[in-house]
Amino acid sequence: MIVRPFMALRPKKDFAQKVAVKPYDVISSQDAKRITQFNPYAFYRVTKPEVNFDEPIEPSSDQALEAAKKNLQWFIDSQIFFQDRESFYIYKQVAQDHTQIGLVATFSVDEYLSNQIKKHELTRKDKEEERAKHIYHLRAQTGPVFLMYRSCEQIDSYIESLAQGQAEYDFVDEDGVRQIVYVIQDKMVIHKIKELFERVQSFYIADGHHRAASAVRVAQMLRQENKSHTEDEEYNFFLAVLFPHKHLRIYDYNRVVKDLNGLSEEEFLSKLVKVFDVSESKEGMYKPKKKHEFGMYLNRKWYRLELKQGLVDESDPIKALDVSILQEHVLDGILSIKDPRTDKRIDFIGGVHGLQALQDYVDKKNWAVAFSLYPTSIEDLMKVSDSGRIMPPKSTWFEPKLKSGLFVHLI
Repeated sequence: MIVRPFMALRPKKDFAQKVAVKPYDVISSQDAKRITQFNPYAFYRVTKPEVNFDEPIEPSSDQALEAAKKNLQWFIDSQIFFQDRESFYIYKQVAQDHTQIGLVATFSVDEYLSNQIKKHELTRKDKEEERAKHIYHLRAQTGPVFLMYRSCEQIDSYIESLAQGQAEYDFVDEDGVRQIVYVIQDKMVIHKIKELFERVQSFYIADGHHRAASAVRVAQMLRQENKSHTEDEEYNFFLAVLFPHKHLRIYDYNRVVKDLNGLSEEEFLSKLVKVFDVSESKEGMYKPKKKHEFGMYLNRKWYRLELKQGLVDESDPIKALDVSILQEHVLDGILSIKDPRTDKRIDFIGGVHGLQALQDYVDKKNWAVAFSLYPTSIEDLMKVSDSGRIMPPKSTWFEPKLKSGLFVHLI
């Protein structure tokens, strides 16, 4: 597999903490706008260009994209950003009880197209198109894709060994996560990193399917436009951070549903008991302790649901997923939510927000029922990706998220 150093456009050391922001798709426009009003260096001015306007505006409109482009140029002209020489970067994130160390590099569009960079999620064409317009107009990839590889002791330990000495960036973000970056410019070390990854057979997209698909779409457009295309152009590669799978943690991705599809509480429970052993939780909020176990919050009570034996084909990597079981037997089978990607009767809450967030959604927003899930495992994710199949939407929530603004890849 190809890992490629690049000439990052990035903030000077003193500005890194002020510039760094969450990925564009995990924060609302209103919250991002509020942050930029207090912090004019926040990179949302580029990644979420709608924050630059008083009135609501489409993020992919010409006016919004032009504002994003001007703001990126402002970061350069104000000497907040500079273009580095060819480098790799080691990116270390330290959360309260979790550390992950990855390689910041650019990755091959062709390896994505040949499925050597494997996916586990469908993209929505509208979201893909919106981000593709952003990349095309700015000629820049402004947020990294989150990749992983099957852990290999030799590679893992070598990359970890580079995460020491004088850090280029080292700060604690608004969520209490320490963000540390080391710059790798030694040619011998760069060669060694490239050589180590040449032996790896495939990479996996952990998070950022839309960012990857959009970068690839723009590459295909620019290939057509460029009469003297050579395959060495920057647009043939996309920005990502690559982690060993053993470093990563998937959180549960929980569900809340607006109504019971016309059923009374008793009718709903009578249908559930055909699929699950249902018992009221004696410990209040119920966080599943194993696969095929679910928590449910209904009418101010928490329940424990355990799947009845023999209902699922465990040899099928998709059907055996808890998100699939809940979708097939409850969300679709009882509540008639056919497509959770588009149905307005369902919403999703990352497990990092805790079970209280589910309870509040039901109690304060007057939704009907919430379900807590056991997290999808990294092994299950890779098994699905290796089979060439797709997980149900919102199957995984990775945390901590990668910051945007620390590295920009100009194409």
